[in-house]
Amino acid sequence: MSNKPSLFSPLSLRGLEIPNRILMPPMCQYSAVDGLVQPWHLRHYSERALGGVGLVIVEATAVQARGRISPGDLGLWNDAQRDAFRPVVEAVHAAGAKIGVQLAHAGRKASTQVPWQGSGAVAPTEGGWQVVSASEGAFDPSYPSPVALDQAGIDEVVADFAAAARRALDAGFDTVEIHAAHGYLLHQFLSPLTNKRTDAYGGSPANRFRLALEVVKAVRKVLPADTPLLIRVSATDWVEGGWNVDETVALLKILKDEGVDFVDVSSGGLVPGVKIAIGPGYQVPLAAQVRRETGLTTGAVGLITDADQAQAILDAGDADAVFMGRLLLRDPAYPNRTAPADRRRVPSQYLRAF
Repeated sequence: MSNKPSLFSPLSLRGLEIPNRILMPPMCQYSAVDGLVQPWHLRHYSERALGGVGLVIVEATAVQARGRISPGDLGLWNDAQRDAFRPVVEAVHAAGAKIGVQLAHAGRKASTQVPWQGSGAVAPTEGGWQVVSASEGAFDPSYPSPVALDQAGIDEVVADFAAAARRALDAGFDTVEIHAAHGYLLHQFLSPLTNKRTDAYGGSPANRFRLALEVVKAVRKVLPADTPLLIRVSATDWVEGGWNVDETVALLKILKDEGVDFVDVSSGGLVPGVKIAIGPGYQVPLAAQVRRETGLTTGAVGLITDADQAQAILDAGDADAVFMGRLLLRDPAYPNRTAPADRRRVPSQYLRAF
């Protein structure tokens, strides 16, 4: 493969070939019922696949009921949820795209309102639940107060990530992504801002890495050798004394040796009120440093809004693929509209438009 691959050239990860390098990141739809896929999800994901995206990554999907961000989150903690995913996977495959699912646990950011229905914690009288984290301390005063996980709770989280990965395979997913970003549970263990533990999971970087490492090992053990494992990280908290890109690199070097094949580099989300200088491609330098220093296949995300910008990121060697999130919400057919004629993946029923 050329050092400057085309945005519309395939990307190979183990035994998986993704048809192009425009990837759809996980974006919560908050539209599930009891963790179950609904008609909205089938339409949402199949439309983006028909539009020509290479890989669809399904939104944060909880490995435990108490790991949901909101009551509207998808889940893979039971077999009924696994079975409900199958039509979505089949529809995306029929459209010619590949599909993965992001396995997640929200930790102290769980049991919150569906965004357009309100904000802050879901009251116990309305079905809210006890949330957990690395340590005590709510995300902000409007969020629920967590209890610190004990060893039995940690072991259960690890086992449930592996069980969810097994269900994802059974549902037909091509890959899974572990969510270790945006202030959710694994990130809460990684950052010294939220991890105040004094046991084997707190203090030193090696101890703070421990839960993420255990989850990766457990999930990798479930996956066949030819199935790639992805991870999403926040490369920095954007706060002095918090999680930073150097620790991110150190963690990813370890996880690469444990079988992680691809890293999706985002940032932030751990603590409220952080001031970030947001602009086009503002997180790309983080992806570039991670790629350069770890050698991992890397995806860049963050206000990447057109194909020329995306191609320039690949040409510079800053990433191997790009995630276009909000753009794909606005324009599901963007990949097909911008691809060369010989790289389009247009359904026969739509050919007259091209």
